[in-house]
Amino acid sequence: MSSNEHVPVLLEPVLEGLDIKQDGCYIDGTFGRGGHSGEILKRLNSNGRLIGIDRDPDAIASAPKVLTNDPRFELIRGESGNLKKYIEERCLQGEIDGFLFDLGVSSPQLDEAHRGFSFLRDGPLDMRMDPSSGIPASDFIANMEKRELINIFKKFGEETHASRIAQAICDARKISQIKTTLQLASIISSAVPASTRNKKKHPATKVFQAIRIAINGELNQLEIFLLQSMNALKKGGRLCVISFHSLEDRIVKRFMRDMSRESEQYRGMPEVPEEFKPKLKTVKTVISASNVEVLKNRRSRSARLRVGVRI
Repeated sequence: MSSNEHVPVLLEPVLEGLDIKQDGCYIDGTFGRGGHSGEILKRLNSNGRLIGIDRDPDAIASAPKVLTNDPRFELIRGESGNLKKYIEERCLQGEIDGFLFDLGVSSPQLDEAHRGFSFLRDGPLDMRMDPSSGIPASDFIANMEKRELINIFKKFGEETHASRIAQAICDARKISQIKTTLQLASIISSAVPASTRNKKKHPATKVFQAIRIAINGELNQLEIFLLQSMNALKKGGRLCVISFHSLEDRIVKRFMRDMSRESEQYRGMPEVPEEFKPKLKTVKTVISASNVEVLKNRRSRSARLRVGVRI
């Protein structure tokens, strides 16, 4: 794969998980570069419909013409957390046959230095999914107190050296503003003891992840999307979610577990009101990329797919 090409991960398991109906209505909640969407659209007939959602203007601008020129396809620039609004505007409540939510950062976002996501390429310290809203990562770390940085690194990065790294950032920013990705990556690396480093993972991996999640509100967006998808799915509709780290996967796993049970106050009761009955049935267990896929696309190695069916 070329450095700037985005290859859709777990493509075949996703298509199998969606159990695509030719005349169905589907939503790709994280359009990215359209890899999954393109394959979904190929499996729809003239009555089928596909809606893509993405808040990244580069993703919208780069959308393949073969998709955007197709009358069965609609692309929305917006946040997946606004799913309820998009559904209601199109009168699609309870009419969706399948949702796909592919979390994380796309290959172009990582590979394009000016987006500021990568600790391997020098660029402005930005990390915003939508560069037109919110604050860049450079401003974020410039204004956070040490204790706030520690909390973010632990909560969103599960970083064991959070305190040392936060102190190093605070010390460095007293001298000059931290403006670039490699500048921050160097500060983080110098704060992590060499004896404790994971040789397979860059020392800045978890902190960059934590900052990105925090400034984009990624976990909050995920939780909102999952909840709102339940009212939009028709009976038998599929929910497919691809996660790339344990924080995301735990949220998805817990959500599907909770939705597969009756509400806690009615658990074990002989009669349960309809609105408190189980809403989802999980399909299989968590699905990972095959060895063959990982060899072809290294970024698929941490991908995890969970599938649920609306009941």
